[in-house]
Amino acid sequence: MLTSLQNAKVKEWKKLHKRKYRNQSAQFLVEGFHMVEEVLKSSWEVKELIIREGTEFPLPEGIPYTLVSPQVFTAIAETETPQGIAAVVGKENRGFEPKALTLMIDAVQDPGNVGTLIRTADAAGFDQVILGTGSVDAYNDKVLRATQGSIFHIPIFAGDLEEYIQPLKEAGTEIWASTLEDAHPFQQLQPTGKSAIIVGNEGQGIQQHIVRQADKQVYIPIYGQAESLNVAIAGAVLMYHLKS
Repeated sequence: MLTSLQNAKVKEWKKLHKRKYRNQSAQFLVEGFHMVEEVLKSSWEVKELIIREGTEFPLPEGIPYTLVSPQVFTAIAETETPQGIAAVVGKENRGFEPKALTLMIDAVQDPGNVGTLIRTADAAGFDQVILGTGSVDAYNDKVLRATQGSIFHIPIFAGDLEEYIQPLKEAGTEIWASTLEDAHPFQQLQPTGKSAIIVGNEGQGIQQHIVRQADKQVYIPIYGQAESLNVAIAGAVLMYHLKS
């Protein structure tokens, strides 16, 4: 059992709290019974389980595990009340190809919003999610928890949205941008066979050079006195409309 915070393995696990090291190592941490169970049910590679002393968890065959002291687990955990189980997971390396329904996220920085958008895309039957430059990392702990395991159900890509828009258009995908200017109420527009929706930053919206590449601009009418909708809620309304 590991008891020292100076252990090399413990230091490596703690580095996974940082986006830079997650990218370098192509690994990330998930924490808690539900998230660990979800990744074990998926096709993702679980490289190692980390189990706090005294925590009961059915050990799957063929996956290494390390027992650690409560002090060590607290040091690697990012929740306030850790459940005592975590996993080191290898990132999947997927090749992008246009699919029927795509969610594109432009510079959304709140982890709860991004995680909820991923979870909703999964629930709405979308095929993939693309996180644009400036968005929070999909493997950030708060994002992972907000997805409630949907991170393991739907392909996630990251990079410059413009590099994804071109192949989507070439495949016949109609691209909608959620914006207020020069836009139509979403109810007036009918989805086509292949569709993508772009949602934007909480304060600034979608960057103009990306809006210009959309085929249609849509908005969700506000019938009360609220100034606007939360981006995750707006994304949910539009995704379910496109799925209909």
